[in-house]
Amino acid sequence: MRSAAPYAIVAATAVALGLGASGCSIKSDNADKVAGKKLFVQKCGSCHTLSRAGTKGVTGPNLDMAFARSRLDGLGQSGFQGVIEKQIGHPSRPGMLGTGTMPAGLVKGKQATDVAAYVAQSVARPGKDTGLLATAVGGVQSKKPAVEAGGVLKIPAAPGGQLEYVYAKAQAKAGPATIEMPNTSGVDHNIAIKGVGAGKIVAKGVSSFKADLKPGTYTYFCEVPGHEAAGMKGTLTVK
Repeated sequence: MRSAAPYAIVAATAVALGLGASGCSIKSDNADKVAGKKLFVQKCGSCHTLSRAGTKGVTGPNLDMAFARSRLDGLGQSGFQGVIEKQIGHPSRPGMLGTGTMPAGLVKGKQATDVAAYVAQSVARPGKDTGLLATAVGGVQSKKPAVEAGGVLKIPAAPGGQLEYVYAKAQAKAGPATIEMPNTSGVDHNIAIKGVGAGKIVAKGVSSFKADLKPGTYTYFCEVPGHEAAGMKGTLTVK
């Protein structure tokens, strides 16, 4: 969903569904929010922005923006969780956040409850996660560059499913090289270098291609729609 429409309808949706803080029987007491955060980043973060989860997806609604009004109006944990869990199960439902572009049942059962509980607690709230939630998802980008060695330049995708590579910068010598992107996240990614070449898209495995690198500065990026725009890119310097 690329339009701004979903951002204005969330509060109305909650009311229409009868999911106010006192009217929803769904509880988060038995939900595992740590597991929910991990699943959200892996399954949902490539489409949605959620600040506390560190996701920057742009092909679906920005959840912080979408729920900001409802947060200000005092919708409680159970209300948020009810709206989100129904959206996960029925993304095509009229008046909900999506219009059918999100697959139904992307997560199911207890996993859906865990994701909904985490998002309900975190959405449209300033600050950062603390405690176990703060360390639930690894993959902070290295401040060091990836360096080509033996004719191979490895730039892994973030293992936690975030839309980023482990390295935001890379260095290589001019000449023949193999560009490799190991991906263990389970999220579709590849690596491409503008004007040079591209590897295949893989959810698990290695995206790779061979190139004859010339001196200069290049951009490497993921070709999956929305991923580059969300920040999955970096700078390669060839000398």
